[in-house]
Amino acid sequence: MLTRKQHELICFIADRLAETGVSPSFEEMKEALDLKSKSGVHRLISALEEREFIRRLPNRARALEVLRMPERGERKTVAKAAKPATGATTPPAPANDVVEIPLHGRIAAGTPIEALEGSTMLPVPAALLGAGEHYALEVAGDSMVEAGILDGDYALIRRTETARDGEIIVALIDDAEATLKYFRKEGAMIRLDPANRDYSPQRYRPDQVRVQGRLSGLLRRY
Repeated sequence: MLTRKQHELICFIADRLAETGVSPSFEEMKEALDLKSKSGVHRLISALEEREFIRRLPNRARALEVLRMPERGERKTVAKAAKPATGATTPPAPANDVVEIPLHGRIAAGTPIEALEGSTMLPVPAALLGAGEHYALEVAGDSMVEAGILDGDYALIRRTETARDGEIIVALIDDAEATLKYFRKEGAMIRLDPANRDYSPQRYRPDQVRVQGRLSGLLRRY
């Protein structure tokens, strides 16, 4: 079931594509839905993408494709919910969509990411995830505490094989040891920096390091 704002957005995108053949800009979507910031548009786009209503076309700016429209029953339900009773105020629909992503276990020395593949799934608020494929790892140790990443946290990782300087990545060293560190290029070497002054940076040749993903969010249980 789509929220009212999700329904409004997909209809706006579909109408604009039908009229002009070009996706609306994020600024146009923000104004059309009367949102306060573009971050709200990003969350709605991600939720629609996760539910496979739309997809982003690679290597093209402002390129969205509508894969399917809401079922007739969904449109009726949303339309009814959007009409408040006389004298009453209907609160906006909450952005509380939850998706499940693979939980591959604890990220620890000597354990390749490939060996952590399993069937365990972790429910995650869709708002914490952007586009792309994601998985989760349970953090072991304190090497990233100064970045706010604590032992027992769940790191939400977007799968990718590339990284830019300063990003926190999952790196596989010599196809044997997985680690969560800041990525830096240092001359002809790659430097993996911890976020704990008690630990030293690690330096490797580029052929020793494979990027397994970039950090996109954290979950913490109290």
